[in-house]
Amino acid sequence: MWKPSQSSPITPHPTPEPPYPPTSVPPVEHASRVPVSGGGDQATIGKGLFVKGEISGSESLFVDGKVEGSINLPGNRVTVGRNGQVAASITAREIVILGKVRGNISASDRVDIRAEGALTGDVTAARISIEDGAFFKGGIDIKKVDAKPGVAVPVTPEAPNTIHP
Repeated sequence: MWKPSQSSPITPHPTPEPPYPPTSVPPVEHASRVPVSGGGDQATIGKGLFVKGEISGSESLFVDGKVEGSINLPGNRVTVGRNGQVAASITAREIVILGKVRGNISASDRVDIRAEGALTGDVTAARISIEDGAFFKGGIDIKKVDAKPGVAVPVTPEAPNTIHP
């Protein structure tokens, strides 16, 4: 038991860590479930931001705020976070939905609608995944992945119709 007459070392109070920078992936549980593939850069629209207009560029995007208009990031990933509310058409290589999206989406690779996500609109993609508990209202158009370049498909001429006695 400590007594006022005893001398003990004074431990300083730890300083709180500064908040993460707004351009990095927030350290929350859903960010670990949707890592940026390829180690590329990722822009973030935080939950306190509202963007109206066209978003285009050459890096991946994490939306945790509100977006109205269109998002065009071919070759990159668009992730709509749990707090994200998007009323826009989205075109990207990969689209992951944890929040709410209203609009048509087109992915050259895959669309992933997680259990917490909601999508109202048509989907065009090579692959789609809809988890149990997710909301989806719209149509799905699955695009076939093109054949590998340089692979020749053999073409045989039709045999003539001949009748043999």
